[in-house]
Amino acid sequence: MHLIPVGRDAILAEVADAGEALSLATWARGRVAAVEIVPAARTVLFDGVTGELDLSDWTPGPVTSGDLVTLAVDWNGPDFDHVAETWGRSVPEVMCSTEFTVAFCGFAPGFSYLTGLPRELALPRLASPRSRVPAGSLGLAGEYAGIYPTASPGGWQLVGTVEADLWDPTRSAPALLPPGTRVRLT
Repeated sequence: MHLIPVGRDAILAEVADAGEALSLATWARGRVAAVEIVPAARTVLFDGVTGELDLSDWTPGPVTSGDLVTLAVDWNGPDFDHVAETWGRSVPEVMCSTEFTVAFCGFAPGFSYLTGLPRELALPRLASPRSRVPAGSLGLAGEYAGIYPTASPGGWQLVGTVEADLWDPTRSAPALLPPGTRVRLT
């Protein structure tokens, strides 16, 4: 792990991968004096750090299972056939047999990066992003799956649609799928 000071009271911890980032962020909550702890693909930002940041007791390891959220998918995405052909397997069969974990959130409020697909099924982003991806679109890029919370531009391969309110600032926890949440698709 490599620590990088960021401004007056923030520190960025670089780790090996999204699994380690989630593990570190989960371990640090309640142990580290920071206003906010934000995991990402290969980093964890400790913002508003008061005092010395001591992470010496952390050991990379599996994250304790979070809440399970089940989401129904309409398998109607424009890239569905291409993904099935590329995988040589049924998209719903692969996606519904995988228990995903939210590794981190980003890109847009409510957009959660879901991990759990086998590495050999990683897909590239589109060569030319779409100017508009409808809200609720289930996309794949690299080793991640994600659901667009609002309509926006995007370059992920779209395989379906989910009807869910992924971000609601009036809820006590605005994100439906915060880091650590387990996700099942049906």
